[in-house]
Amino acid sequence: MPAQQTSTNGAPPVVVGRPEGDEEQLRKLAVEQIERKRRFDTRAFGAAALAVVLVIIWALAEYHNAHGWPTNGFSQSSGIYHTWNSWIIYPIIALALGVAIDWWHTFRHRPITEDEIRREMDRLRGTH
Repeated sequence: MPAQQTSTNGAPPVVVGRPEGDEEQLRKLAVEQIERKRRFDTRAFGAAALAVVLVIIWALAEYHNAHGWPTNGFSQSSGIYHTWNSWIIYPIIALALGVAIDWWHTFRHRPITEDEIRREMDRLRGTH
């Protein structure tokens, strides 16, 4: 059975079945996966660049607010001499989480197979 594709709102297509014997279909799927990986690389690089910019902004702001380097450590309050506010961890965690979700979607997300569809149909019929 040839593979069928569906696409929703710009998301990558969901492949149903396996393109056995259809080299053109297999080639198309390979090209789409390569494009997804390249888009991931671009987004991951963008997130890393954004993180670097945020850290630079944070360091400049905290150096100014704390009147120098963090010789007294870090805290959750601002304006204490030589103590930097640690707010930078929150956007860094958010960026890392976004990249992790994007990585899973790009590299670990499997297409729907014909066997999975049959099993689900059997389950819905109550004939598992």
